[in-house]
Amino acid sequence: MPPMDFELSEDQLALQAAARSLLDDRADHQRVRKHLSSGQPFDTDLWQAMAEQGWLGVALPEAQGGIGMSWVEAAVLLEQIGRHTAPVPFLPSLLALTVLASAEQGPTDWLADLAAGERIGCVAWNRHPGAVTAIEAGGRWSLSGRIGPVEGAAVADVAVVATAAGVFAVDLATVGRPLAEPAMDGTRVLSWLTFADAPAVPLQGDRLAADLLDRGAVGACAELLGGASQVLEMTAQYAKDRVQFDQPIGSFQAVKHRCADMVVDVEGMRSSTWYGAWAIAAVEPDASLAASTAKVWCSDAAKRVMASGLQVHGGIGFTWEHDLHLYMKRSQFAGLSYGDAAFHRDRVADVLRARLVSGAGVF
Repeated sequence: MPPMDFELSEDQLALQAAARSLLDDRADHQRVRKHLSSGQPFDTDLWQAMAEQGWLGVALPEAQGGIGMSWVEAAVLLEQIGRHTAPVPFLPSLLALTVLASAEQGPTDWLADLAAGERIGCVAWNRHPGAVTAIEAGGRWSLSGRIGPVEGAAVADVAVVATAAGVFAVDLATVGRPLAEPAMDGTRVLSWLTFADAPAVPLQGDRLAADLLDRGAVGACAELLGGASQVLEMTAQYAKDRVQFDQPIGSFQAVKHRCADMVVDVEGMRSSTWYGAWAIAAVEPDASLAASTAKVWCSDAAKRVMASGLQVHGGIGFTWEHDLHLYMKRSQFAGLSYGDAAFHRDRVADVLRARLVSGAGVF
């Protein structure tokens, strides 16, 4: 087996630089804090700027109004969004658009508006698919139940809902949007979706539910990677600048060890996330295994990175005056989104068990 190259291509590096430049300008910490005090559900100006760059259609084929890239490029953008704690529902809308576009049968009239950022999508996924029940009567499908918290539901026009009976699309502009709920992470707008015989459109596709989970997990990993990378840089710089006993605290062995552990965690997050994104883009048979492996590592590693960052910074790290708390709060939700580490460990075990039963072997 040839060695895997985890380096980005020149085009992907150019996209990364362009994304960082835009977000440095429009989602620096000062702007994020201004948004948090505004009371608005998300930063509409930033959303418009991202839409104008075609970010929402990054993984959508050109024939469907996108720019014809892949989930690797989507991960490049999501990493930068995580690095800047950008207050926009980018991942849920991108994921909803991707699911709708890949369905063999389903509504297509939403695609252009979602890709242009004129409409917003959200995804309702729960590790217990029975949270929402789907019932067919006379050729009409309806959903009932409660699921959440769902990022972006309070501002979304369409919801993609995963149930035990399959994946469905719900027009929230018709059914009604939920109210935003108070959340520890002010950079996200979170709500619970409640359905009572809500009209729904079934989305057809053999692997649609699995693909939704794979993409959602890797997308959350990319956001976690961006946040952890930034916290590592902030912590290393603080260890150089903070002086105790007439020398930088970074010279102390205990602090060095913590920072070294953070580097190991972040680089592990990078490798697993990029491999998961590549496996999805290449339609690899092991895409689900790669996505779940990445989510296991990133969910756990992000907790360790945030904890070490807080330890090195001391009490100031969790105060409102310091930006570290923005990353700590944001990583909590991303670590749980589309399955936590425990869920994905079970999923990895299920995949490997199925291989053994079929006689294919683990490797």
